[in-house]
Amino acid sequence: MSKTHFGYQSVDEAEKAGKVAEVFHSVASKYDVMNDLMSFGLHRLWKKVTIACAQVRLGQKVLDIAGGTGDLAAVFARAAGWGQNPEAQVWLSDINASMLGVGRDRLMDQGLALPCVQFDAEKIPFPNNHFDAVTVAFGLRNMTHKDVALAEMLRVIKPGGKVLVLEFSKPDAFLQPVYDTYSFKVLPWLGEKIAQDSESYRYLAESIRMHPDAQTLKEIMLGVGFDEVDTHRMTGGIVALHIGIKY
Repeated sequence: MSKTHFGYQSVDEAEKAGKVAEVFHSVASKYDVMNDLMSFGLHRLWKKVTIACAQVRLGQKVLDIAGGTGDLAAVFARAAGWGQNPEAQVWLSDINASMLGVGRDRLMDQGLALPCVQFDAEKIPFPNNHFDAVTVAFGLRNMTHKDVALAEMLRVIKPGGKVLVLEFSKPDAFLQPVYDTYSFKVLPWLGEKIAQDSESYRYLAESIRMHPDAQTLKEIMLGVGFDEVDTHRMTGGIVALHIGIKY
């Protein structure tokens, strides 16, 4: 059986999805709190940039993959006029039932009964050329076959549509020592204190190191068929937004 990485561990491909699921079942209830603490609130700014670049308009169809607690989907729903415009569709999705449940409940609390669907991004259950925009924020690195997932995202966007991938990346060299210390010392400590789970946050730090850097990810996206890929590195390269466009 083929091997893949789970953080720094080498595991059978068939095992990875289950191991990732365990991590997110564990962290779901504290996900937003931990994101604010881990990023000093910067994840909200990174997501605002992603939302601005998505340029969702009234009546458009949007799919948020690995949508977690639903923060992007809520903004897209309002921009598309979901509930008022009959053409508008905004779907929240995640492979993890715990994360999807938290997102669904938070959307309901905002009066947004958006459709929620659980699926593996390597097998998206929607037809070709359906969505105007597909987003995935901090979820791609957990996928076993990133190229397969990206090809699926490309398949379901319309010509003229875009796929927006917001993900951790490789920071500039001068930031690397501080970043490594923070990732492998502070994050597990925060995980233990706030979520009573240091190992899940150790995995998250390791998974970032195993994820392709910005240029490599751009090449992967072009390789699966995107006609154009724009890359925006932010905060010294700690994160990168890739916008894949289909002509």
